[in-house]
Order: sequence, then C-alpha cells, then structure tokens
Amino acid sequence: MMLSQANTEIEASSTESQIASVCGGTNRSFVCEQVYKWTDNDTLATAADWLLHRPVRIAVILLLAWIITRIIKRAIVRFVKKILTAPEDLGLRKIKGTESVRVLLGKKQHSRTEARAETLGHVLRSVAIAVVWGFAGLLILSEVGVNLGPLIAGAGIGGIALGFGSQSIVKDFLSGLFMLVEDHYGVGDVVDLNFAIGTVEEVSLRSTTIRDLKGTVWHVPNGQINRVGNFSQLWSRALIDIEVPPGTDLRQSIEAIERVSEELWQDHEWGAKMLAECPDLWGVQQLSKTGTVLRIAAKTKPSMQWKVENELRLRLIEAFEQNGLTVQAA
Repeated sequence: MMLSQANTEIEASSTESQIASVCGGTNRSFVCEQVYKWTDNDTLATAADWLLHRPVRIAVILLLAWIITRIIKRAIVRFVKKILTAPEDLGLRKIKGTESVRVLLGKKQHSRTEARAETLGHVLRSVAIAVVWGFAGLLILSEVGVNLGPLIAGAGIGGIALGFGSQSIVKDFLSGLFMLVEDHYGVGDVVDLNFAIGTVEEVSLRSTTIRDLKGTVWHVPNGQINRVGNFSQLWSRALIDIEVPPGTDLRQSIEAIERVSEELWQDHEWGAKMLAECPDLWGVQQLSKTGTVLRIAAKTKPSMQWKVENELRLRLIEAFEQNGLTVQAA
C-alpha cells in the first residue's frame, strides 16, 4: 500500500511538473491547466490558453478601461463646472433703470465661462484618457507575453530626456491651464501683456494671440507672461482729466461738467454704454501755475470706456466754448 501511495505521489508530481512546463508556474491559467488534465495534450492546452483565457482577460481589461474613462469624464465635467462657475455678483452696485445691464453682462460671463470650461475639460479628458488607455495597453502587452521591464525602463529614460528638452513647452501648457482656471482674460478682451497692448484674438494652452493698435499680431507663449493687465473684464472706467487755465471760474466749470455728464447719462445711446450712475465729477485733482485739473469718472460696460471718453470730451469742449470757458491739454 505504501508502494502504491508512493507511485501516486510520483505521478502527481510528474503531472504537476508537466503542467508547469506547459502552462507556467504559479501564474498559470486555470483554462490551460484543466485542458491539459483532460486531454494530456500540450498543444491543446496552449491553444486553449491563447484562445480562451487570455482573450477573456484582455476583454476584461478593455471593459474596465472603458468604464474608468466614462467615470473620469463625468467627474472632470463636474469638477470643471464647479471651479469655473461664474460669480453671481459682478460688482455692479447700481444699474440704470432696470436689471437689464446686469442680465446682459451675466449672459456674457456665462458664455465665457462655458468656453473656458469646454477648453479646460477637453484638455483634462484627453490627458486622463491617454493615461488610462496607456496603462491598459501595458497590461494587454503583459497578457500576450511581452516583457515590460525593458519597455518601461526605455520609456522612463525617454521621458526624462523629453522632459528636459521640452521644459518651456510644459511651462507654457501649465501657465495656460492656470490662466483658463483663473480667467485672466478671454477672446475680445483688451489686455496689456507687457510685450504688447491689444485685443485678444485667440487663447490656447500653448500661447496667446493679440493684435495691437497698429494691427500687428503678437503670438506670446503663455509661460512668458509674467503679468496681465485686463482693460475689459466685467466692467471698465472712463477717466478724463480736464485742465482749465488760471483765473477760470471753477464753479461755472463744474456746473458745465455736471450738466454735460447728466445729458450724456440721459442719452439713450450713450447711457446704455454706462453702468451705475451718470459720470461722476471727482473734483480738483491738481493745482499748478499752468492751471487746475478737474477729473471725471464713469463706470462703463467692458471695453466701452474709450468711446465714452471720446464722446464726453467732445461734449465738454463744446459746452465750455458755449459758456465762454477755456480748456487746455491736461
């Protein structure tokens, strides 16, 4: 009986070694092992492993990758909408007549927020999808028997070399992401990027394109933008300094300025370009031997300050001439 038990153990050990040689050691598949036990055929066991076990594992990997990408896409959409939600209060304390101006600016800001969210969401989704499917591809290569050690080592060395060679590009893209998140500027804004002052024509993660007053188009890498001055975000301010010569009746000048400001505010066309109240006289700003400087300020819609300034200057000059007053360059 002991001899029979010994023979059985030898046979089991021999079978185990044969299965290990055909199907592998500790990581062998259940399908290969069972087919070999049933048929005692190396070719059938190997074929079953390739035709049944590995395709099923690869299909599971692909399915999990697809599910994960779907979840990540939805999470990114919610995340982007949350961090880019436009504030309800646009900093407008008083609106002329009704809330129509506030509603108009709110719609404009909402449209701009949607554009930023779409751009940022597209970038984050692309990165997330590339990472998930890249990892899934590595798992699939491992399933078909590819040794990933040299591949990963080579990719790591290549990634380090690429990182050193493309630092400026990475810096540009990261700066572009932060600009989108923080809403420094958008298409149509008039900005000062230190390199040039002009209207933003295009914003990408790589660079910003602006056109200056002479019509020159500037392509500025985002990583080189150290400061941004935005002349047209949410609201703007028209600011005019009027210098009257010595001896001018200041009270009469102030009355003329206030009258012109009220007329401009009541004008349907020009009043629609302004916010809050009619242009405000800030009073005397400077006294000198050459004259006295009076300052007027008006809160306007975005990018409307220059048009309001020009119209207000024209009306002030006409009013001063009609009242026999003199105005000189400030």
